[in-house]
Amino acid sequence: MLAQRTIRNKTSATGVGLHTGIKATLTMHPADPNTGILFRKIDGNKVTEIPAQANFVGDTTLSTTLEHDGAEIATIEHLMSALAGVGVDNCIIDCDGPEIPIMEGSSTRFVFLIQAAGIVEQSAVKKFIYVTKSVQVQRDDAVAKIKPYKGFRVSFGLEFDHPVYKKFPQTASIDFSQTSFIRQVSRARTFGVYSDLEMLKKNNRALGANLNNAIGIGDDDVLNEGGLRFSDEFVKHKMLDAIGDLYLLGHNLIGEFYGFKSGHALNNQLLKKIESENAYKIIEIDEIKDAPINYLKPVSEELA
Repeated sequence: MLAQRTIRNKTSATGVGLHTGIKATLTMHPADPNTGILFRKIDGNKVTEIPAQANFVGDTTLSTTLEHDGAEIATIEHLMSALAGVGVDNCIIDCDGPEIPIMEGSSTRFVFLIQAAGIVEQSAVKKFIYVTKSVQVQRDDAVAKIKPYKGFRVSFGLEFDHPVYKKFPQTASIDFSQTSFIRQVSRARTFGVYSDLEMLKKNNRALGANLNNAIGIGDDDVLNEGGLRFSDEFVKHKMLDAIGDLYLLGHNLIGEFYGFKSGHALNNQLLKKIESENAYKIIEIDEIKDAPINYLKPVSEELA
């Protein structure tokens, strides 16, 4: 049986939010089969549950924010991407601040947290979102679309009019039946033009950003010591974001996503259109050999 997964033990991390600059503690708990990913905003004695689902998404300015009953948890996408990437189906996530800690700007610390907690298989068959027809949303020249595919493939294109971006690849395509999220995508960090930082901070954005948790782009080069982790790190981070946003459909996806200049707002519009057009069905796969996605290997194998 291809089983659902949760974490074995509770695990925690503390850090600052990228946009708020406010310190928060994140605690991940094991969850029963068919729970899905469930966030809990902890505000003193008040606990607000917010399911990680597309219809609970509020603000999508520079990050994805979940909202429910007056409570918000922002910048969930990097953690959601890690959970999707290692195939964790069920997890309860507590956060005592307004925003998930940014850690070092990618998903890799969240992957290590999950690895440290351990992953266990559960007594329920794993479910997948199986895309049955093509769906597309567009805003100006930005596009996000999904179509049927026997596996999980993500393609993305950027188009930034800046000399540093033009030095590096602005397109990438990854078939996750051939390679792994952990090796190819999880380490790609968020990024921004350093000269824009002052303007963002005046608008109460990027208050926690620095060169330890984001790639800073100068006038003619990357400002971080050591440069980029991959030559196509910019586009791979946008793929990482998209994988996290797509997991708000509730299950790992079997289909092909394509984004061009797409961000969190357009990604969320796509999810809502997929749901409104019933462009998918939920399926179960009984045998591991029939799974079209190789990120269902144990995390320890992927990090070996």
